[in-house]
Amino acid sequence: MRDLLAGLIALFLLVVALSLIGALQVYRRRRATARVEAFARGARIVAELPTGSDLTLFTEDAEAFAYGERRIEKRRIRGVQLLINGAPIAAAASLAHPEAVAPVLTIIDEQFEGLLRDRWDVAIDTLDGVVTVECGAIRERVSQELARQIFDAIRVEIERPAR
Repeated sequence: MRDLLAGLIALFLLVVALSLIGALQVYRRRRATARVEAFARGARIVAELPTGSDLTLFTEDAEAFAYGERRIEKRRIRGVQLLINGAPIAAAASLAHPEAVAPVLTIIDEQFEGLLRDRWDVAIDTLDGVVTVECGAIRERVSQELARQIFDAIRVEIERPAR
C-alpha cells in the first residue's frame, strides 16, 4: 500500500513538472515572438518591464516610443520625470516645447511599500496628457535600472536639438 501511494505521488509530481515545463516553453515562445515583431517594425527594445505574469516591452523607433500597445510620439513629448514611490527624483524638458520649462506633473501617489521595496516609474508628459510607465518594485535595483533606461532614452531624445 505504501509503495502504491509513493508511486502515485511520484506520478503526480512528474505531471506537475511536465506542465510547468510546457508553460515555460509557451511563455518563452510568446516573449520571443514579441521581440521578433518589435525588431521587424524597426524598433529598438529599451526595456522589458515585468507586468503581472508577463513582460511588457518599451520600445523606440524613429518616430515614437511604444509602451506595450500604447504609442507615444516623440514630437508630442513635453517632458519626462523619473519617479520613486511617486516622487520625482529627476526631470527633463523638451527643447521642442519651450512652454514646458520644467515638467510639473501631479501624479504623486502615496503608497507605502516598505523600506526595501521602492516603486519606480517614469512619467511622460505629452501634449495628450501624462503616461505613467510602471517599472515595478523589484528589489536589488532591477526596477531602478529599468526606469533609468527608459528615462535616459526619452531624455536623450527630447533634449536633442531640432533637426
